[in-house]
Amino acid sequence: MHSPLIDGKAGATASWRDGGGTAVRGHDRIALGSACMSISHIRTHRVSAPLHTPFVTALRRATTVETLIVEIVDADGRSGFGEAPQVWQVTGASVAGSEACVRELLAPLLTGRDPDDLNARCAEVRRAVAGNEAAKGAVDTALHDLAARRLGVPLARMLGGTARRVPTDVTLSAGAAGELAAAARDRAAEGFTVLKVKVGTDAVTDLSRVRHVREAVGPDVRIRLDANQGWTPRDAVRVIRGIEDAGLDVELVEQPVAGRDLDGLAWVSDRVSVPILADEAVFGVRDLVEVIRRRAADMVNVKLAKCGGLGPARTLLELAAAHGMGTVVGSMMETQVGIGAAASLVAAVGTTAISDLDAAWWLASSPVQQGIVYADAAVQLSDTPGLGVSAVA
Repeated sequence: MHSPLIDGKAGATASWRDGGGTAVRGHDRIALGSACMSISHIRTHRVSAPLHTPFVTALRRATTVETLIVEIVDADGRSGFGEAPQVWQVTGASVAGSEACVRELLAPLLTGRDPDDLNARCAEVRRAVAGNEAAKGAVDTALHDLAARRLGVPLARMLGGTARRVPTDVTLSAGAAGELAAAARDRAAEGFTVLKVKVGTDAVTDLSRVRHVREAVGPDVRIRLDANQGWTPRDAVRVIRGIEDAGLDVELVEQPVAGRDLDGLAWVSDRVSVPILADEAVFGVRDLVEVIRRRAADMVNVKLAKCGGLGPARTLLELAAAHGMGTVVGSMMETQVGIGAAASLVAAVGTTAISDLDAAWWLASSPVQQGIVYADAAVQLSDTPGLGVSAVA
């Protein structure tokens, strides 16, 4: 077997900007073996894509999406795409780390293998390395995308669904009460019926923020909260009970306390009526089993970059459903690649509540060609094979 090559020269990289200001760096190709093999090579694309508005939570403030797009190419030149977003504060994944995992371990493992043997390929990826869920998730998604393209069907169809439209909520960044109210009115005017309000930055004033949002949009718009681990258990109960007593009609509260504080999460869940949604508390099956065992949450937010791809995500959704837990599919700050994959899963499997798939809506311009679009408060899936993405811009 030949040694790995990167665009024919060891360590070669490229950097440019597209017309929308999106920076794309390190468009690298990893090739192993001969051209007759089924998977001929794997490319990685480093992407830095600006947001039209800063995205602010209790954990971070972002003005760009920093992500790695993985492209798996078969011997006929068809490409499947997947995405590994950089999220230091939640997954610990970085673009550099994900790229190293793909280049040094997963590309040599897959090159020359049959992409149509999808379950076997994805199982090999899961076993190949500990952790690195974002990198494994990107490769898992790219393998699914490529398999769907080889079959000539959209990814959602290959996963077992026919829906082309997947409703989504939209996030209101953490901020002052007046700013949140103004943003809420704007999003409602644009047709969004479910608003996800970022709280957790100041428990003393969070109730006031929620009250301002409810007054701004009236009773017909659903409001859900995401504290991003920002409250202590006592603060969480105090704020949520205040919301309940004020009749502010909050649909759910996502991850009110630290992700690893399952005792605290269960303590909160036992003391409030609003459903509690676990996010950072659940990465994989073992985490979800423990949440179920402790009855620590009523719902779970499943994300491809946390659990390692479409296969593990489907397992989590089915496990939650089997135990009567509510479900949503969410995302990190990702591009149309990651959102397209997550929306395709929802189209095929379904969730009990509207999912959280607005991440690519925040982009000032798309760093990929074709794929999903947003319209009428929903993700519109492509009718073309796979994810419908033709190239990284």
